[in-house]
Amino acid sequence: MKNDQIPLPRLIVGLGNPGSEYEHTRHNTGVDFLMLLSDEWKIPMRSESRFFGMCGKGSIRDHEVRLLFPETFMNESGKSVGAVCSFYKIRPEEVLVVHDDLDLKPGQMKLRFGGGFAGHNGLKSIGQYFGNSQNFLRLRIGIGMPPSRDVISWVLGRPFGADKDATSAAFKCALGAMDVLYSKGLDRATMAVNGFKYQAE
Repeated sequence: MKNDQIPLPRLIVGLGNPGSEYEHTRHNTGVDFLMLLSDEWKIPMRSESRFFGMCGKGSIRDHEVRLLFPETFMNESGKSVGAVCSFYKIRPEEVLVVHDDLDLKPGQMKLRFGGGFAGHNGLKSIGQYFGNSQNFLRLRIGIGMPPSRDVISWVLGRPFGADKDATSAAFKCALGAMDVLYSKGLDRATMAVNGFKYQAE
């Protein structure tokens, strides 16, 4: 599907794990960005048991948007996304999922439609709800590879120092790109995200 055929997202999902012990860990990068987006556009979030997550409804550039943080654990994210999509009749191609990505360095991002799941349990779960379809939009935010092979400790740890600074800069760029997405379209937003290069001050 070409970018000009892809509808603007009606649902933006930020992936992460619930609970204070997981707050601001690398694996919660998606939900950290979602909460910044919620603040930026004054979209209040609240827990809704029927959707198994924190939900918000508001608008970005006069487009009605719903925000979702699945309060299931990561590998059951599809349960929450599925409940929202079923209730509001939202199609897969109208969903944007924001998530952490090991294959990108901190400060790197990619916005694209479709693609594989790259071993990400949250994406896998959502894809399973969509009948194993990969046809939804993703905002991949880099967390980098661990210096050792201990991936679990890495993704469940918190970034610090230069990595934290790079991620903060990426968040700022991505917030601007969401504005561009709803005002100027996916092509322009993709250029803003994919062309971002973090430079330490």
